[in-house]
Amino acid sequence: MKRVLSLLCALCLTASLLAGCGTGNTENNGGNAGNEGGNTPPVSDQGDAGEEQTAQPVDVRVTALKGPTAMGMVEMMRQADGGELTDNNYQFTIEAATDAVTAALGQGTTDIAAVPANLASVLYNNLDGGVQVLAINTLGVLYLVESGDTVQSVEDLRGRTIYASGKGATPEYALNYILSQNGIDPAADVTIEWKSEHAECLASLLAEEGSVAMLPQPFVTTAQTKSDSIRVALDLTEEWDALQAGSETPSALLTGVVVARTEFVEAHPEAVSAFLDHYKASVEYVNANVAEAAQLVGSYEIVTAEVAERAIPACNIVYIDGSEMREKLSGYLNVLFEQNPQSVGSQLPGDDFYYSR
Repeated sequence: MKRVLSLLCALCLTASLLAGCGTGNTENNGGNAGNEGGNTPPVSDQGDAGEEQTAQPVDVRVTALKGPTAMGMVEMMRQADGGELTDNNYQFTIEAATDAVTAALGQGTTDIAAVPANLASVLYNNLDGGVQVLAINTLGVLYLVESGDTVQSVEDLRGRTIYASGKGATPEYALNYILSQNGIDPAADVTIEWKSEHAECLASLLAEEGSVAMLPQPFVTTAQTKSDSIRVALDLTEEWDALQAGSETPSALLTGVVVARTEFVEAHPEAVSAFLDHYKASVEYVNANVAEAAQLVGSYEIVTAEVAERAIPACNIVYIDGSEMREKLSGYLNVLFEQNPQSVGSQLPGDDFYYSR
């Protein structure tokens, strides 16, 4: 009961940036899928004395959220579905809601998952170190857009009304950080009207000429298909990076990371390493072959191929692991912790949170 309550608390504090990307879920089982819903531990061939022992493929269950965190996986998903990956049995599930991913990790029904960056820390704390972060997969996807051409800098937001969703979660903390670090008091110098979902922000943006809204990708691209007057005024990732210039402990605005259950990492280190190699190659493919990747994104019903082709270049899909991952992620979590400790699960994660090969 304590764990369930902790997970519910975590969900309230970590509304996904990507919730506007779709509904429902799509499950895709790799061509060599083994026993459904379970893990097969490595088995060694016990041949004649002196023969090398060969580990058998492991079932690797992977879950991602609709949106940028799943987009980077699509080439790996295609390879798994086509039987091209034979080292392990990869089974992919795409979910629309963060709570479904959280429950799967907590219940042990998935092994690896793409989740919001701060949720990874919440899960680590609530599951007593039960997850490790493997890599950063998405940098910031938040943008300030306007119906007009009046916002060229953060200072131009002074005195304005900003429509936004994500109060009490990463969008609020990111916006507050960028405003305050530029000398703008979020409570006094601007008016932030919090909406329950991105669609409401878009409706207000379209209804009021000269209005400003904070939206994530690929919702920004969807919005621009509805009106030619909507333009990206500020990229909050770029604004965050500008504030880090010269910092001794630089951070980055992050959206998503890939985590794994600690138990799975310890039991199957070679399978985890193999997954990361395939995943890195998939991210590189998506960024280098946008049109082809967009068709895959559409085929897996993450977003439409048309939206994906326009959105992928602005989705900041990356693969960052090792010491660089730790530096960027720890700095980001510290910024959130200073605003609201609950946003990262009450305390910053320990060293064992950061996976290293």
